[in-house]
Amino acid sequence: MEQAVHVLLTGCMVVLAACIFLCLIRAIIGPRISDRIVAINMIGTMTMIIIAIMSVLLSEGYLIDVAMIYAMISFLAVVVLTKVYMGVYVERKKKEEAAKEEEKNGVD
Repeated sequence: MEQAVHVLLTGCMVVLAACIFLCLIRAIIGPRISDRIVAINMIGTMTMIIIAIMSVLLSEGYLIDVAMIYAMISFLAVVVLTKVYMGVYVERKKKEEAAKEEEKNGVD
């Protein structure tokens, strides 16, 4: 029974590693910034799950603490990326509005 659990958990880690690779591809080719931010968040979440599975496989309790710290850092990284993205978005909108206003004044 122990060997079956070991094989199952190892298989889960392999599947999660493949999913991380797919999320990495989405983060690179994602057409929008929001797709990239979500993909990065998913990579962080799956990494945390892999660390938790390794904790069970290796019977090491400290890895759960590592996973929790990683979760907090990942959350903060996503919040910072979102804040930066929103700043860039607002700045881009202001430039577009200024260009439209300039075009409108130039036509009259």
